[in-house]
Amino acid sequence: MGETPEPTTTAVATGWRRRVDPRRGLRRVQQSSIAILQIVVATTGAFAFAHYVLGHPAPLLAATVCVSSLGLVRDARPRRVLETVLGMLVGILVAELLLLAAGPGWWQIALALGLTLVVARFLSAQASFAIAAAIQALIVMVIPANAPFTRLVDGLIGGIAALLVTALIPRTLQRDEVRSGTAVYRALDSAMGTLAQALRRGDRLRAERGLEKARALQPLVDAWSTSLESGIAIARISPFVRRHRSELQRHERMRQSTDLATRNLRVIARRVVYLCDDGAARPVAADTVGELARAAQLVAQSLTDISIEPVAREAVKAVAARLDPVAMLPDSSLGEQNLIAALRPLAVDLLTATGMPSAEARACVPRI
Repeated sequence: MGETPEPTTTAVATGWRRRVDPRRGLRRVQQSSIAILQIVVATTGAFAFAHYVLGHPAPLLAATVCVSSLGLVRDARPRRVLETVLGMLVGILVAELLLLAAGPGWWQIALALGLTLVVARFLSAQASFAIAAAIQALIVMVIPANAPFTRLVDGLIGGIAALLVTALIPRTLQRDEVRSGTAVYRALDSAMGTLAQALRRGDRLRAERGLEKARALQPLVDAWSTSLESGIAIARISPFVRRHRSELQRHERMRQSTDLATRNLRVIARRVVYLCDDGAARPVAADTVGELARAAQLVAQSLTDISIEPVAREAVKAVAARLDPVAMLPDSSLGEQNLIAALRPLAVDLLTATGMPSAEARACVPRI
């Protein structure tokens, strides 16, 4: 019996099944567990310090600054946390100064919000910076204080607590970015596998599905980039992640090369769609795409095991060395030869992902 063809589409839960799926909720909780721990520890610590050590009766802003600056977003870079803290402190300072100068009242609230938003937009291009500042300014204007500038001190305490937990309880662990990178290569393998099957059968519908998969790679690459940027930034300040810094930098090099590879794959996928329009099978091109996909999976394995990197490099080199369109397909159409030519940049990108210098990687493909 022949092999069972891969379905051209994937079943997707819709309607109420998608909305009430407990697995999605549990996955969200699991992914946010460290962020939740950070927020609880930082907020409790900041509130306790301001209340019991400094004697502030209700240090609300010590807590709100922690919660707002840390948040539940995946990007937990210290710089992002610091920018959010500074935005909130700007709002608190503007409101405190206005209270001293004009006192409380409805028009003072309007003036405080307007001034805070103007100053915040002038200081930062980030819209979230201005909104964070405005919210804290509103809290200062509405809730009375026993003494001037106590809320500014509370905000400083909350900001310091947020930065401390960012370093001491790292949110982005190395396994998170490895998981993101693995997801990219898994999707890359799926897209290349679909394109290889389309070429083997001359199936335009399957080729279009491969193009869809190739286009869907970019959000996964962007998520990997965010995880890596967070991890590298935290590794600079966290004593618990610093030892992984060199590995994170290696993965960032892989991510850059993989990003280029996914862009080249989209070009290849469009060529496959065009070629499959005539319904003719192209086994040589299909085998070449399949071999390159298998080599890419070895590159993926090197994410977690650097000892596989030389093996992956040799596997990609073996395919790259044969990517001469005329030699591989001497009697084929120009379109089919152009497809082989389009595989050359992809092979070079995979070689650089294994740590090979760009010039050396380009030298691995035959001159045409």
